[in-house]
Amino acid sequence: MVLRLNAQPKIENLRNYPAEMVEKLRKLLASGAPAKLDAHRKDFYEVDNCSQVFYVHVSPGNGTVMLLAIWDKDAKPVAALAAPPAA
Repeated sequence: MVLRLNAQPKIENLRNYPAEMVEKLRKLLASGAPAKLDAHRKDFYEVDNCSQVFYVHVSPGNGTVMLLAIWDKDAKPVAALAAPPAA
């Protein structure tokens, strides 16, 4: 699928990634980027760039994008949102 938002989507940088990464994501979303819907979470996507993957949540109400994680395309994602193991 291709994920495309308006020309200037509001992006919340929750993990304080460098501004260049946020702008790269903004340009990807404005032009239309290959994306994969997270099968386990509604409105969460993996947005594909040439060498990186951006993990985002798009608010269905206002289109705000929350940038949650970035990883190299060849690397496995870190389970940043996973619950801690049960005791």
